[in-house]
Amino acid sequence: MLLLFCVGLLVAGVSADEHGDNTVSFTSDTFVESVPKKPHFVMFFAPWCGHCKRLSPTWDDLGKKYNEADPQEVIIGKVDCTQHTTLCSSQDVTGYPTLKMFSKGIDGGVKYRGPRDLASLERFLSEQLGTELQDDDKIDVPEAVTGLVEHTDSSFKAIVSSGKHFVKFYAPWCGHCQRLAPAWESLAKSLEHDKSVSIGKLDCTKYRDICTEYEVKGYPTLLWIEDGKRKEKYVGDRSLEDMKNFVVGQLGDEANVQKETEDEPQPPVLVLTSENFENAISQAYTLVKFFAPWCGHCKRMAPTYEELGRKFVGHSFVKIAKVDCTQEVNRGLCSEQNVNGFPTLYFYKAGEKLAEYNGDRSLNDMANFISNHLEHDEL
Repeated sequence: MLLLFCVGLLVAGVSADEHGDNTVSFTSDTFVESVPKKPHFVMFFAPWCGHCKRLSPTWDDLGKKYNEADPQEVIIGKVDCTQHTTLCSSQDVTGYPTLKMFSKGIDGGVKYRGPRDLASLERFLSEQLGTELQDDDKIDVPEAVTGLVEHTDSSFKAIVSSGKHFVKFYAPWCGHCQRLAPAWESLAKSLEHDKSVSIGKLDCTKYRDICTEYEVKGYPTLLWIEDGKRKEKYVGDRSLEDMKNFVVGQLGDEANVQKETEDEPQPPVLVLTSENFENAISQAYTLVKFFAPWCGHCKRMAPTYEELGRKFVGHSFVKIAKVDCTQEVNRGLCSEQNVNGFPTLYFYKAGEKLAEYNGDRSLNDMANFISNHLEHDEL
């Protein structure tokens, strides 16, 4: 079988990468020729990239399992973006490594943003291909927290058949779901005494029939369900505050939920991730500090930056925010924003980068920087 596979690759004009014998190294021509024929999971990389080097052994293990499988359902490949820049640009590769699953041809690529361990990559492939994982590969769902209803196939319909319910449909391997989990649990806890609504979750890798019935096509999907019927899909920002406001709107009664929202003081500095970044900077002005927790300059600046945040708390046109560039979820974002050192401060207006702050890191200088831009725009 391996011999036939290798011959097939040579016929297609694809050669094995010298840094990974089990993955397929594509050129611009072989990529265009091969991808439409069957599903492909491709790593776009640069040889000098440290993250790429660390991922390489795992990616090679993935290739060994799937490229030698019989039948072969997916091809595990890679593209060196230092050699094939046009191809990588056409695939919207803005950071390394970028992992994309192609199930529907060249224009149907889906970026993988989850953990880069072998088990998580396999779970993603399994979901994309519609195949079942072996029992040994399955992940246990975390224990339910106070106020959060953990649905099963036997309890779901009985619970949602009457009343109002906000349900998260998810997959344990999904990176977006993992990042949403803390806010979702906080939402459930904050509403545990409100009997007019329940906050729940359902694992679609276990209960696919229910997810299909409710037209769940991606993870996480957040649905408002009333008397057993899907009423609305939540598409807003996945912050606790925004999700709670959505619940308030659906209930049509702000008395219980809004009071709890008011009791929770908003942090002076907003914590942004790749999930909420675009939404957060889309309106008015936002000063964003891109930092690393280990950075000495960042540590020394932190108290002053918090004070800056307090200075603008409640300001209708200015937000002070920060992004931790060491978090896996944010690395692509920091690369896209051209963050080359820490701390980096960018000032945004209505989603567009307005200026970089390079002045003194004192409270007065940073506050004056913001005020000067506001005054300039008012002229």
